[in-house]
Amino acid sequence: MNNDIKDCLPPDRHPRKPNIILPPGSIDTHVHVFEGKYKLSPVRGYTPPDATLADLKHLHDTLGLDRVVFTQPSIYGTDNSAITDGINNLNGATSNRARGVVAVSLDVTDEELADFDAQGIRGIRLNTDNKGGMPIGLDQIAKIAERIDGLNWHLEFLFPGQDILDLMPIFTSLKVPMSIGHFAYQPATAGVEAPGFQSLLELMRQGNTWMKISGANRVSQTDLPPYDDVKPMAQALIEVAPDRIMWGTDWPHPNKYEVNPNDGDLVNAFGEWVTDESL
Repeated sequence: MNNDIKDCLPPDRHPRKPNIILPPGSIDTHVHVFEGKYKLSPVRGYTPPDATLADLKHLHDTLGLDRVVFTQPSIYGTDNSAITDGINNLNGATSNRARGVVAVSLDVTDEELADFDAQGIRGIRLNTDNKGGMPIGLDQIAKIAERIDGLNWHLEFLFPGQDILDLMPIFTSLKVPMSIGHFAYQPATAGVEAPGFQSLLELMRQGNTWMKISGANRVSQTDLPPYDDVKPMAQALIEVAPDRIMWGTDWPHPNKYEVNPNDGDLVNAFGEWVTDESL
């Protein structure tokens, strides 16, 4: 075991019921499940406490969320068992409640991709911010995009915020849809006029990108809601592409070491960002 790998905080185990009522069918588009039965990558960036599927169900019952997208964390590398187990548990034989985004290597077979698709997987995650056991690098994006062309999948990216200017040529050349997590790690302190955020808005205007307005505590000056400094960024993104904005809790908020938000407060903050109830 690498002694340099830190144990991160658990989520707040007592989610508060939010002040707003989410509409039926609301989706949490960014969660992870951590349990001891799943093998951790030896090159991971952190070690999480357990945050089980039962914990997630309790959270969503409290918040009023009906559907979910499991997102592969870097600590599991290409072992996507936690995601497929979660989807199979929630969906059963007939439900359409859960979907997932996995991590794969370039040697993944067409048969494996087809099996993932049948289980409810709809995308591949590329994480260069905290790479952990994820094997695909930026120089391989075109190859993995070609592999999923025709599956109706997307590529999901997480990267250091300062990289967005260098990544723009890659992103604008993609033929498959893409999503970006956590406000593309654009710091709220830089403001909406910063070159990085303006590039992000331009990318959203081009019509092939979906944005997760999740992980506000990762881009805000403050650790806890309401994240007033993030509100201008959220509203600017909503304004340019209201039909391509996704919200997620980022539960259980991994790789944090001082304090984690209460997820009910995250829903309340989201309600302050969105002024149009039709969204």
